[in-house]
Amino acid sequence: MSTPYPFTAIVGQEDLRLALLLNAVSPRVGGVLVRGEKGTAKSTAVRALSALIPEVPVVSGCRFSCDPAAPDPACPDGPHELGGGVARPARMVELPVGASEDRLVGALDIERALAEGVKAFEPGLLADAHRGILYVDEVNLLHDHLVDLLLDAAAMGASYVEREGVSVRHAARFLLVGTMNPEEGELRPQLLDRFGLTVEVAASREPDQRVEVVRRRLAYDDDPGGFAGRWSDDETALRARIVAARALLPDVRLGDGALRQIAATCAAFEVDGMRADIVMARTATALAAWAGRSDVLAEDVRQAALLALPHRRRRNPFDAPGLDEDKLDETLEEFGDDDPDPGPDGPGGGGGQPPQDGPDTPPPGDTGQADTPAEPQEAEGGRPQPSGGGEQQPVRAGEPFRTKVLSVPGLGEGAAGRRSRARTEHGRTTGARRPQGALTKLHLAATVLAAAPHQRARGRSGRGLVVRRDDLRQATREGREGNLVLFVVDASGSMAARQRMSAVKGAVLSLLLDAYQRRDKVGLVTFRGKDAELALPPTSSVDAAAARLETLPTGGRTPLGAGLLRAHDVLRVERMRDPSRRPLLVVVTDGRATGGVDPVALGSRAARLHAAEGTASVVVDCESGPVRLGLAGDLARDLGGTAVTLDELRADSIAGLVRDVQATRRAA
Repeated sequence: MSTPYPFTAIVGQEDLRLALLLNAVSPRVGGVLVRGEKGTAKSTAVRALSALIPEVPVVSGCRFSCDPAAPDPACPDGPHELGGGVARPARMVELPVGASEDRLVGALDIERALAEGVKAFEPGLLADAHRGILYVDEVNLLHDHLVDLLLDAAAMGASYVEREGVSVRHAARFLLVGTMNPEEGELRPQLLDRFGLTVEVAASREPDQRVEVVRRRLAYDDDPGGFAGRWSDDETALRARIVAARALLPDVRLGDGALRQIAATCAAFEVDGMRADIVMARTATALAAWAGRSDVLAEDVRQAALLALPHRRRRNPFDAPGLDEDKLDETLEEFGDDDPDPGPDGPGGGGGQPPQDGPDTPPPGDTGQADTPAEPQEAEGGRPQPSGGGEQQPVRAGEPFRTKVLSVPGLGEGAAGRRSRARTEHGRTTGARRPQGALTKLHLAATVLAAAPHQRARGRSGRGLVVRRDDLRQATREGREGNLVLFVVDASGSMAARQRMSAVKGAVLSLLLDAYQRRDKVGLVTFRGKDAELALPPTSSVDAAAARLETLPTGGRTPLGAGLLRAHDVLRVERMRDPSRRPLLVVVTDGRATGGVDPVALGSRAARLHAAEGTASVVVDCESGPVRLGLAGDLARDLGGTAVTLDELRADSIAGLVRDVQATRRAA
């Protein structure tokens, strides 16, 4: 077994270490979501924490880690007698991104349950993590239904497995830690709310601190055992402090004044529901215990708010996470009460801060917001500069709006989502088939029909049905999948009038928000001047796409063909990477094509290339003014797709913008 990196040897990352330690003191806080760029010690800190968790007593031979002092009466391996047991280290269980539902919650042998009446249950990762740590790296890439199961178990402290009326329940209480890189996509606000605390981590910009990080990491890689030995005293002291804080926790008093501050803070920041109030109360109590105090102070409430509220204020993917600390201080002061005298600080100092073992270097400060870019200048009469003009400054996007559903025709088999029809593990049952591998979703009626004709030959004598393996039928289900929505945006001079480009960006922003809600991947290709650019490779982060859109410059000629050809290259590569994820091409343009040799013919040929491969597409027609050339409609016909104006994109009368490709071709 490899030697983990010592928790006390981590340099900086005070908020991350504090959040993890508070959950070690009080698992009821609800876990931690760690957000940050790659290479910021997220995984290292979580793995290091597992070595600090005190050993747990378990019933010998119990696969569900029952406590011998209070065994679970519903344990599938029970009943257990009180007392006895053995002590073992707390486990840290990792949930892979590609795990199946059965791997997470456990597998029930349906064949034995039907044929023998036996609940043959194989525990999953939730059972392994009971009374330990469950770590989910890249939790934002985990399928939504798995995240729902995971968070439900964390909230209820139990896992339920049900298959066609046969159910198993077991305890599942664990410290849940998820890490994610926001550049790879966000979690839905509903799921963010289920994590107790969240912290943002970033690499230090202080040279001395970065030097110390490298020095310690190199020393650990050269001699893990020797490096860990040098930090063993600090690890022992920190482990003892966790034990002491756990023992003190039941005696910590959460007074009415602190509760009033918690309620006022949650109301002031307009967080939804009451979960934030409860999490703040538990966090503030854990902070007091960590500091060795028996009373919760205002400073505990403040620190709890900084850890528990930022992710709960995020309403959509374009909202910046964070908390206005001036507003927080004003609220705490307004609703403050006479706090009891804290007396001497507990071990390690007050304020709930973790021990500082790295260089005495403060964390880097905020860099501040960049200046707002100036609005572009328009020519006389409000008309845009000529299409051959130079680059213009970016304009802000208009207000986003609710768009109509864009969907890919046919029936796919891609990743679970909310856009196009697909065969999925979850959804309405549409039929049955013989199972390929382990049976997961039994189609009971089809199984009975398959077994019924053979009952006499199998010697059936009682009331029960004699079922064999060949009789079992897997239910086929239809739900929704997520797609790859590739935006191809015209940024040429013909689109550059301030109000027009603002409306176009607002429309694309609205479609990005729709893609976020439907769990799609998105990509962005822009074209202007002489060529096209892949502004954003396909990603699950609509935040990144929105940021690229906001800074998109305009001006120059309109190389429509180059934009479509670049999009074709992107889709070709993505089909090789993820052949099951079907693409949807969204071209945002007025249909003009200028520059180069015969640009109109090149654009038409590039469009027909997409049509030949069956790529579903829609053209958002941005042409405006009293005289319309209808070029976007011609482009849509070449693509084998549909054209829709900016106004129609939000109109309630349009019932479905992307029609079946084959039907469109027949109509043409």
